Amino acid sequence: MSPHPDAAPPAEHEPAPPPPAGPLPPADELPVHEERHRDGSLRARGPLLGDDPHGYWEWYRLDGSIMRSGSFDRGVQVGAWTTYDRAGRPYKVTQMDRPAAS
Repeated sequence: MSPHPDAAPPAEHEPAPPPPAGPLPPADELPVHEERHRDGSLRARGPLLGDDPHGYWEWYRLDGSIMRSGSFDRGVQVGAWTTYDRAGRPYKVTQMDRPAAS
């Protein structure tokens, strides 16, 4: 799963094993995933829990400036998400609410 809708298709790989049952490990103990723009520059970086983004992520423009940041909880956007202008200053903050339990 790619955490950003504009991300390039993921490379072919074996699906990650499901996360172990029980309490989740802290996001800083999870493997860090990086996505690259076609030119090789960093596009996105953040931890994965299985195939799902989990914890704090950042996305970058082709020029290297930060574009967006926010957190995931098992693949779901949560909390405050910040969009930055090209100078790296916060431009907009959007509060992501947890989806209602079904």
